Amino acid sequence: MQSQNRMLDDLVKMMNGAAGTFAGMGREAEGGLRDKMREWVGGLDMVSREEFDAVKAMAAAARDQNDVLEARIAALEASAAKPSKPKNGAKSPPIDGAAL
Repeated sequence: MQSQNRMLDDLVKMMNGAAGTFAGMGREAEGGLRDKMREWVGGLDMVSREEFDAVKAMAAAARDQNDVLEARIAALEASAAKPSKPKNGAKSPPIDGAAL
C-alpha cells in the first residue's frame, strides 16, 4: 500500500538513501582504520609466535645448564676446601700462592 502523500514518499526515499550512504561511509571508515592499524602494527618490529617459542625454549635450556654448572662448581669448591693429608709428614703448600 502506497502513501497518498508524494512529499512523504520522497522524504522516505531520501532518508533511505541517506541511511545507505551513512552505512557505506561507516564501512569505508572501518576498512580504512583497519588498514592503518595493520600498517602501524606491522611497523612495530614484533616477533612471531614461533620465534618467541624458540627463544623461550633456548632460555629454559640455558637455565637448566646453568643449574648443572652451579652444582658442578659447588662440588669442586667443596672438594677444594677439604684439606688433603700430606704424605710422609710433609707440610702442604699454602693455597693462596704466598710461597710461590
